[in-house]
Amino acid sequence: MDYLLFGIFLAACLGAGATGAMFPTGKWYERLKKPGWTPPNWMFPVMWTSIYLLIAFAGARVAGLEGSQYAMAFWAAQIAFNALWTPVFFGLRRLKGSLPVMACLWLAVLGATVTHFQLDFWAGLAFVPYMIWVTIAAALNFTIARLNPHEKPLRPAEIEV
Repeated sequence: MDYLLFGIFLAACLGAGATGAMFPTGKWYERLKKPGWTPPNWMFPVMWTSIYLLIAFAGARVAGLEGSQYAMAFWAAQIAFNALWTPVFFGLRRLKGSLPVMACLWLAVLGATVTHFQLDFWAGLAFVPYMIWVTIAAALNFTIARLNPHEKPLRPAEIEV
């Protein structure tokens, strides 16, 4: 594995993860109605740290391989949608509006998982926890939107950064 590539992929992950620090959950999220199966708050940073390390590893393993164009395109798409979802859900508080972003993220992670498996077993396997986690996140996003139909999104001028 090329450690410079790993560092580049990890930097992209840290950039996406920084949106979590820029748009924290806060009291607004705490008061939302959530399903009983919502993961505990401590689990989110643990999972995201693990996932980011795994997908940086996966990207570094396949980036230099012949025929990795689709894997790299899906890798780039998933990290872009990953970075976009947090500002839409937590920043703008668009519970329903974040669902299309989540759908694109889910499809991009699926595509990344499949294309990484096609090139390297370990790289594909590294995406499996992400696929599971983003499936849970999508179900949680959908359920929270359904349980909070009267929640008003913020206008851009009201966003606290």
